[in-house]
Amino acid sequence: MELSEQIVLVTGAGRGVGRAIARAFARQGARVVVNYLHSKEAAEELVRELGPDKAVALAADVVDPEQVAAMFAAGRERFGGEIGTVVNNALADFSFDGDARPAAAAIRWERFRDQFDGSVRGAVNTMQAALAGMHALGGGRIVNIGTNLFQNPVVPYHDYTAAKAALLSLTRTYAADLGREGITVNMVSGGLLRTTDASAATPEAVFDQIAAATPLRRVTTPEEFADAVLFFASPWARSVTGQNLVVDGGLVMN
Repeated sequence: MELSEQIVLVTGAGRGVGRAIARAFARQGARVVVNYLHSKEAAEELVRELGPDKAVALAADVVDPEQVAAMFAAGRERFGGEIGTVVNNALADFSFDGDARPAAAAIRWERFRDQFDGSVRGAVNTMQAALAGMHALGGGRIVNIGTNLFQNPVVPYHDYTAAKAALLSLTRTYAADLGREGITVNMVSGGLLRTTDASAATPEAVFDQIAAATPLRRVTTPEEFADAVLFFASPWARSVTGQNLVVDGGLVMN
């Protein structure tokens, strides 16, 4: 299905990279469900920017399957069709501040639990809620948002990285299970992006070090990252599933 014909759900789209992804889809003519949990004002501002015919802001905690089901129902009612593309971007609150992170000897299991709930449990809920609509459409696209840190753990964010690694495994098992139904499941993984709310605590010197280590000699922006997400939702990726595309200026090559 062409991007302009799609109804897309982007979780955690009120701010950061999710906001850039929602903008990218709307720019291509898609209708976008802008999911948020706490960022109500930012999500509604984004909808005003994109236009009420192109976007709707819907609150839901993706960890709660009942709220997710209600969000899908509201999206169908608002746009008069099934959500055929899901971008799992939402995660539990996290700040990329390496100096403040808990070290291996001190990190508590509760931090892992919170990250697994946000990244894995939330993705399971949205993917399961999307399946009936995707079946009705004859197929669908799921794009999960990952990280390059489990390939290149330059800063050991133990909880966040472990949850995203689990999400990659889930991406591949869902891809294997759903491919026969015309549903592709892929991941787009970034490094540190310049700049989002989550990376705002990162010292400028760290950005400079990352830029110097990449072949492109710059840090990837949220907008550049969002463009790669569009690929997996587009007809050009119709035969691609179970893949993890790293978008970080070449810092990690695999």
